[in-house]
Formats: sequence, C-alpha cells, structure tokens
Amino acid sequence: MTIPFAEFKSQYAALKPELDAALQSVLEAGWFVLGEQGKAFEQEFGAWLNIGSPVIGGGGGASVIGVANGTDAIALALRALGVGQGDEVITTPMTAFPTAAAIRQIGAIPVFADVQADTLCLDPQKALAKIGPKTKAIVPVHLYGQAVDLGPLLECGIPILEDCAQSHGTRWRGQLTGTLGKIATFSFYPTKNLGAYGDGGAVATGDPALAAMVRSLRNYGEGTQRYEHLSEGVNSRLDEIQAAILRVKLRHLDVSLARRRELATLYRQLLRGVELPVETDYSHNTWHLYVVRTTPEKRNALRQHLTERGVGTQIHYPIPQNRQPALAHLGQQDTCPIADAEAERILSLPLYPELTDEQIAYIAEQVTAFF
Repeated sequence: MTIPFAEFKSQYAALKPELDAALQSVLEAGWFVLGEQGKAFEQEFGAWLNIGSPVIGGGGGASVIGVANGTDAIALALRALGVGQGDEVITTPMTAFPTAAAIRQIGAIPVFADVQADTLCLDPQKALAKIGPKTKAIVPVHLYGQAVDLGPLLECGIPILEDCAQSHGTRWRGQLTGTLGKIATFSFYPTKNLGAYGDGGAVATGDPALAAMVRSLRNYGEGTQRYEHLSEGVNSRLDEIQAAILRVKLRHLDVSLARRRELATLYRQLLRGVELPVETDYSHNTWHLYVVRTTPEKRNALRQHLTERGVGTQIHYPIPQNRQPALAHLGQQDTCPIADAEAERILSLPLYPELTDEQIAYIAEQVTAFF
C-alpha cells in the first residue's frame, strides 16, 4: 500500500462539479482581483467564525480580510496593531518559519518563549515572563490543530495575535480559535484544514479600525477613494480563483473536520510503541497534523521503515525557530530547551480527510511492527 503524506486528487474528485463550476464562474466574469468572489468569501468565512463565537477580540463580530498568504496576514495584522521597527513580538519556537519571517518582514524582533512539553504549544507562563518594555504583541500559534492555553495571555494587557494557520475549527474552551485575541490570521495553503489550490490567507478581527487598516494596507495603503494612498501598504490580495475555491471548500469544512477527528481516534486506538499526542481539557482539536514522538535514536529509523513500506511522513518542525541559521544574530539559540529536545523526537503521520480507515490501520500496523 502506498500512502502519501498529503494528497489532493481525491479531494478534487469528490468536489469536482462544484469546483469546476466555481472556476468557470470566475473565468466567465472576467474579474480576477478584489471582486465578488473575494467579498463573498470574506463574508461567509466571517459568518462561519461567528457561529458559537459571537464576540471576536472584544468587538461585535468577525471582519475578515482576504490576503495573498498566511505570512502576509501576520505581517499586516502586526502593522495594524502598530508594531514596527525594533519592537519585540513574543512567539513560539515550535512553528513553521513564516511566523518568524512575518515578524522580521516588518522590522520587529521575534522573542521566543519555550513550549509546553505535553502539547508543544507556546507555554503561556514562559511567554508572560518574556514581556519587556519593547513588547508590542504576542503571537501564539495554535499548533497541529490544537489550541494554545490562552487564558493567562488574554489577561496580560499585551495585544494577542492568534496564528490560526493550523487551527481552522479548533476550539479553546468552546470558542473558535481566531475569535479570542485582538486579531487573528489564517493561512489557506493547500495542506491546511481549509486549503486553497495555491496560496491564500486572511486576517480576522472584531475591531473595525484594525479591519479598515488591514484592508487598506493589503492594497497599497489605498483608502476609500481610489488612487488615494494613505499609508505605505503592499500588494497582498486574495485572488478571485482562490476565493471561489475556498467558498466551495468552506461548505464542506465541518464535515472534513469531523473526519479528521475520526481518523485521530482510530490512530489512538491502533497505534503502539510511540508517544501519542494529547487533547487537553481546554482544547477541542481538529488534528491538522498527527504528531507522535519516540526517542531521537529511533525517530529516523522509524521514518525510514515507513518510507520503505509506502508511508509518507514529515517532521514538523526539525529546527526550532530560535535555532534557525537566518535568526542566529538574535542570540536566542539556547533559550528554549523543551523545543530543542522535542524537535528531535517528533514525527508526523499522514492525516487528511480522504484517508480511509484501512489506510490508517495499515500505517498503525507498520508502526507497531517496527517496535
């Protein structure tokens, strides 16, 4: 049996009539940037976020602004918060590099606080301990589809920007991630819980002033009057084709998230020999990734064993952000010992809604056989 780590053809086949019709409508309309599809997706994703979460960031509801990708979403959201050159932004070392890259993109300095050993998410107490006079924002990443324990952070007085690239649909104490902090960002990279067929991202906030600022910044800083530019913005817009695709896939998101939970439950029942991921009492996980752990000595051997038996795997993430060569000048290499240790032990197994029960059973059988 061959099971790739990620696979998109099955998803397209299942949604082909809807997706083909959506693409055709964009081509026939002849409008490809900042059109009706983008507006409709922003409204529909905002409505989806508001279900069960009527208050976002202290405001009255979700304003969603589509942008070109998740990295730009973080950078634009930070700019809207007033973060700039030389300011400090506290975040986690255990995340994809785009989180740190976005902070550096606006000239700010990422300050890495270590993770919790059980979830590998940002440890809120360690983040609070990093707050200093230059701290302008905290960016917790809801890692692997599980929620950061936001409670202490929401009360600290520093603006919270939730990085929800991996947590579409995850809930913290019953409320959707992306609706808890001052502002939130989403990625729609193809592998995400809600993925486009290319790059895409969004910012969500309940603060009308922040929403207006992001909406302006994504379009060269243009205001309500065309060709009048109020700030030095950038070109970062969700195109009409991706918006149309996302509208289709959003209609199926709740079903696909439920399937992710079913597959994670099956893994938990069948896997032997590895340390399984947890689901805390405050997080309703969506299992964007299924990350197991073993000893550093066995991790690479297990990965090779699975590769030889047709099972694709990945490591999310092998190099913590505080140890990335590009950020060595920050001098934070030795500040996150838990992240350093766990990066040597983690291994991501395939998990996406199109997998069958039989495929999960095969993967678990091969893992068990190794041990």
